[in-house]
Amino acid sequence: VTLSHEGYVKTQPLADYEAQHRGGRGKSATSMKDEDFIDKLFVTSSHDTILCFTNAGQVYWKKVYELPLASRGSRGRPIINILPLDKDEKVNAILPIKEFLEGQFILQATANGTVKKTPLLDYSRPRTNGIRAIELREGDKLIDAQLTDGQQDIMLFSTEGKATRFNESLMRSSSRIAIGVKGMNLGDKHKVVSLIVVPPECEDHYVLTATENGYGKRTDITEYPAKGRGGKGVLAIKDSERNGAMIGACLLDNVSEIMLITDGGTIVRTRSTEVSVVGRNTQGVRLIRLTKGEKLVQIERVCETVMDDQEPPVAQNEQPPADNSSTED
Repeated sequence: VTLSHEGYVKTQPLADYEAQHRGGRGKSATSMKDEDFIDKLFVTSSHDTILCFTNAGQVYWKKVYELPLASRGSRGRPIINILPLDKDEKVNAILPIKEFLEGQFILQATANGTVKKTPLLDYSRPRTNGIRAIELREGDKLIDAQLTDGQQDIMLFSTEGKATRFNESLMRSSSRIAIGVKGMNLGDKHKVVSLIVVPPECEDHYVLTATENGYGKRTDITEYPAKGRGGKGVLAIKDSERNGAMIGACLLDNVSEIMLITDGGTIVRTRSTEVSVVGRNTQGVRLIRLTKGEKLVQIERVCETVMDDQEPPVAQNEQPPADNSSTED
């Protein structure tokens, strides 16, 4: 499922994309106007329910099969024609749900570092005009929403290249209309860009961090220690002049594949094992070659890489491009 910055939504089969080597140019994910670009992408089942959280603090329901199925070259349909959004209201986070179960929570994080967890059942009764999901302060916006069991570790990543990790048991469950509590103490003018919910057994997992100039790396998750809520965090990737600001992070294992999305509408799919594993205090390697003026705006983990009736995706035969940049200062 893709949603563009201008609000065009569509679904596409995963088979539309083949795995490519790191550093490739990729394929255009959609046809769009010059000022538009993709900023939401996730993998889900056609029968799941999606909860659409907006910048106005509302949440709307939709079945995935109710979204338009379109080709890779199509823009899709304006989401304002699918959801009853008010003027200037924009979808900021989308959460696919299989079942509404007791004992599960929706954890939300905002750009200003606020976090909140609310029982999933509070969102189980769809209303045509949506319901209040979170109370947002002026100038803040929702950056992500995740499903949790109430006892998992939470990681927040900022544009400053820092990350904080704490257990969600340090947060009390609150109502849908609550503002939430401080999750991360941010530097001046910096924002939270990613939320990761850490699974219980993740010793063999890595955190992929990426920057706006197309660089990134994998780092062992054990290098991110769990501490108290509301701290400034530890260094995740250097925000050097070469790298630029951090634009996102995601959790990977050794069989994961990732999508890289640029503000020019280009998308690259690559295997996690093609990205170097290095420590937190490093700059990383090139993930994608960008054209002049182009920026990397989002990274997304592909959850199901092979369907039961499909052969595994085959990488292109060319060798990865040479990258002479050092992984350390």
